[in-house]
Amino acid sequence: MEAATFPAAHPQMRFLGSNHKLSRPQVRSISVSGHSYGELLDFDKPTSQAVVALSSSSSGKSIAISRGSLLLSPAQKRHPVGQTFCAASAGEYTYGESLIESHSDTTEDRVGVLLLNLGGPETLHDVQPFLFNLFADPDIIRLPRLFRFLQRPLAQLISVLRAPKSKEGYAAIGGGSPLRKITDEQADAIKMALKAKGMPANVYVGMRYWYPFTEEAIHQIKRDRITRLVVLPLYPQFSISTTGSSLRVLQNIFSEDAYLSRLPVSIIQSWYQREGYIKAMADLIGEELKKFPKPEEVMIFFSAHGVPVSYVEDAGDPYKDQMEECIYLIMQELKVRGFNNDHTLAYQSRVGPVQWLKPYTDEVLVELGQKGVKSLLAVPVSFVSEHIETLEEIDMEYKHLALESGVENWGRVPALGCTSTFITDLADAVIEALPSAKAISTSKSTSEEADYDPLSYAIKMFFGSILAFVLLLSPKMVHAFRNHVF
Repeated sequence: MEAATFPAAHPQMRFLGSNHKLSRPQVRSISVSGHSYGELLDFDKPTSQAVVALSSSSSGKSIAISRGSLLLSPAQKRHPVGQTFCAASAGEYTYGESLIESHSDTTEDRVGVLLLNLGGPETLHDVQPFLFNLFADPDIIRLPRLFRFLQRPLAQLISVLRAPKSKEGYAAIGGGSPLRKITDEQADAIKMALKAKGMPANVYVGMRYWYPFTEEAIHQIKRDRITRLVVLPLYPQFSISTTGSSLRVLQNIFSEDAYLSRLPVSIIQSWYQREGYIKAMADLIGEELKKFPKPEEVMIFFSAHGVPVSYVEDAGDPYKDQMEECIYLIMQELKVRGFNNDHTLAYQSRVGPVQWLKPYTDEVLVELGQKGVKSLLAVPVSFVSEHIETLEEIDMEYKHLALESGVENWGRVPALGCTSTFITDLADAVIEALPSAKAISTSKSTSEEADYDPLSYAIKMFFGSILAFVLLLSPKMVHAFRNHVF
């Protein structure tokens, strides 16, 4: 299957530093729907991290571009991996002084921080349109190029058929998602933390699939005449389907607006390796372990949101490597504190007739129970806010499955929420990222412009319609959707 459309900016990154060392990277290119998404840096496990190519030299030299691919010199390839990048549009990747000049130095400095999150339905009535927005995202359901015109009709079909079951889940946790309320609280906490550190800033919330949408947040940023912006996705690890999807939306908005195209922006694309985050996670895990009768016998069960295997193997998504390194760092911190518990990692929330990252959470829970594990502590490692997947999927479905499978003592680590160590670290990340803010270029890459060719589009529509008709009516496809999607 062809990779999904992902016309996000090819990033240029600035190393913010961390307190651990990574092994030497292997460099390979990521290609997503005809776009080269920089260079993927793969690190040896378990301390692996895969991120988009970076440059933090102050030489002011440009990074060479060839047919949409980001080319790094040998010295740049050896440079340490970083976690913050300055966005640049596909087709223009320059560094230092060659970037578009930012706003005039005489302009009153107004710092903004944009928090990006998934969003969630606040009422049961919101569930179906929320699901439509989710499945209409080409970074969630990746259709082959010839079938792209089916994206919205397919999203409508899936959302209508899945809505009743999803409504039951949201009804079980109070009738709606608490994600917006928690994210607003995090925004207020970060704003206060920044002010305490001498960095006053306006903090905005932009949701990908529900209100307040990213577009609303950007509109407010323009109204407030922000002069420097830090974009902070509330996903510790980078994935095409989360941070990547949100950055694609930002790229599209910024490319069409003269004011935004000149706005200095810095994007913190992943922060799972930051010391403050690791310590905050270890704090919560340690507190929950102590609640068990025999803390040393508890299995620490990290449950992360899954992504399709094709994202990792075909599109070069660094999510799996980053998740594994994240777990390694947390466990190292726990060992320093005297916790030597066994642990495991599994992936939850798979949807659709495709293979997702394994092992699956529900299957591992059954296996652990059969192996005689009696005490289990679930850790929702990819979530920093409580929502449907922690409150209903983990707390209800997985807990019931674990107890039914033989586990006797069950515990769950709460999401970080507004934990002071966590919020303080995010504020520090914003301050560290701010000096790297540069204006975003607005030109399109050659491959992106090719997508707009009328003749090519007509041919794709014609053959795509024929293939889609055959596939959608085939018994195999009907059976797959019946068993895995509905």
